[in-house]
Amino acid sequence: MPKTVTRCLLCESDRSTQFDQREFCGFQVVNRLCKNCGLVYQSPRMTESELEAFYQSEYRQIYQGSQGPSEKDLSIQKARAGALTDILREVEVGKIDRFADIGSSSGALQEGIKEAFNCKVIGIEPGRAYRDYAEKRGLNVYENLDSVEEAEEPAFDLISMIHVLEHIPEPVNYLNRLRKKFLTSNGRILIEVPNLYAHDCFEVAHLISFSQHTLYQVVKKAGYMTTFLRPHGQPRSNLIPLYITLIATPSESSPDQNIIEVERWVQLKRRTGLAQRRTIERLFPRQAWLPEYRG
Repeated sequence: MPKTVTRCLLCESDRSTQFDQREFCGFQVVNRLCKNCGLVYQSPRMTESELEAFYQSEYRQIYQGSQGPSEKDLSIQKARAGALTDILREVEVGKIDRFADIGSSSGALQEGIKEAFNCKVIGIEPGRAYRDYAEKRGLNVYENLDSVEEAEEPAFDLISMIHVLEHIPEPVNYLNRLRKKFLTSNGRILIEVPNLYAHDCFEVAHLISFSQHTLYQVVKKAGYMTTFLRPHGQPRSNLIPLYITLIATPSESSPDQNIIEVERWVQLKRRTGLAQRRTIERLFPRQAWLPEYRG
């Protein structure tokens, strides 16, 4: 049975209004807008046990047409890994000895970071076919965080969650766990999510649709200080800000950590952003969607 989310996943308010409703691959997807802080989240949604079964049996088939990696998927992952590695060099993250990629898929980012920073890398990937693919390439991949903890892996200097946080039922708690148990005290977390104001993000697997503002607020509430925040379209677009990339580091507990700054005019920003996207697509089609990564 679908689970109704009675409280906002950011500010815990019970005041919300329907924001969007649509059908996605046979699923009815309803997103709500928190009337207190402006977070957009899916409700009702699958329970955690339903989500676990969904990712094991249906997710890849629905989104990609096969359980294993396709040539197109591998191409996009490699290009995305290159773009993210460039960002890490740009912000000068310093020495990385240990790196963990949550939602590591084919292992493209593991390979990119290992080559760029000459460090030990692991992946966390629940999908068996993708885990097998990465392991055949010589990569160390765990099924979940619990398996990493059971293996008593030392803490990591960099943890990435690339198109993962929007799938997490309790994002603040999850990020808190990473900070307390898996990240070094001066480590960094690298997050990328679809951008509510440019991406067709209302999918059955997306439990939260983030803006720059709400992503920043979730990360702050989980005990991090954001050091980098950028909307962009790489590797699919040079002009449409489809994604938001954030880098943050653990912060000392402060009195304002739980003060949530409200985002206003969310519906208007969504309509305006999508209208701008349609204009860009019409005027600059080859830059709006790069030919090799369309679709």
